[in-house]
Amino acid sequence: MRLARRLQAAVVRRDAFPASLPEVSDKVLARVRREVRLPRLIQRDKVVSPRDGFAKYLFQGDGPEPFEAVAIPLVHRAGEEKLIVCLSSQVGCAMGCEFCATGRMGFGRNLSTWEMVDSVIRIAVDSPHPVRGVVFMGMGEPMLNYEAVVRAARILSEPCGMAISSKSISISTAGVVPGVRRFTADRLPFRLVVSLISADPARRGGLMPMEKAYPLPELMEAVREYHRASRQRVVLAWTMISGFNTREEDAVQLAELVRGLPITLDLIDVNDATGRFRPPSADELDTFRDALRKHLKMPVARRYSGGRDIQAACGMLAGGK
Repeated sequence: MRLARRLQAAVVRRDAFPASLPEVSDKVLARVRREVRLPRLIQRDKVVSPRDGFAKYLFQGDGPEPFEAVAIPLVHRAGEEKLIVCLSSQVGCAMGCEFCATGRMGFGRNLSTWEMVDSVIRIAVDSPHPVRGVVFMGMGEPMLNYEAVVRAARILSEPCGMAISSKSISISTAGVVPGVRRFTADRLPFRLVVSLISADPARRGGLMPMEKAYPLPELMEAVREYHRASRQRVVLAWTMISGFNTREEDAVQLAELVRGLPITLDLIDVNDATGRFRPPSADELDTFRDALRKHLKMPVARRYSGGRDIQAACGMLAGGK
């Protein structure tokens, strides 16, 4: 087991089998190189935003269908630049959310664990800055590829893997209740993010068809179970759509929905290249935030969704189409 860990650390961090390794004989290394296949993604394209430095990668792996990942630059202090990688878990998506380009693609296939891990490796090799976080928020619904996603998250967080802090790895869901309950039962150390878009089941169902399969009351009970088991503050993502979910009424409904449940609300602008859905204006956003302060009275974070100019922002990934 110790040898396996040493080999894994060497391969993941050096992006190749080592020529030599302390305490491992050349004969053993030669056998490993001969018998073990080290798969590698093909990079089909890379586009970097001149506005904010977001980089969108187009990869091809086990199948003919390409998929995307996004490198998100973070700068806290000069000389301490780092990356967060937004990973895909599927080619396409079966959730069919109306405001999401991936959802309009339909489902293609699940990504393998190695494809997700190698996405991070390829980006890390390509960048002068270290990868310090991963969010499973790209193409696909992570909870519908649960085992492969969790395995990838474990490899990325292992000391003999990419050694990314488990607290810096987020796994999101549009509300797949069995996945949330399994996540709770497995007591995983990663951060859970649940996308709501509306606290009104009827309005939510109008844009998120999976509301019929996993109704909002059932989803919120699963979220409350997660909080009781983990004692963690739950992160709820709120994709803001002008005129749809930025009214004071929406803040009131949300406050009622999460009453007694500690949450952090992530506000994210909708990104829709078709122009059907628009983000709120500055005045609309300010009014909504005032309503949240008045009624919700819980932490609210405004998340920057970069890479719009290269269609790399949240909800815009579509496999290079």
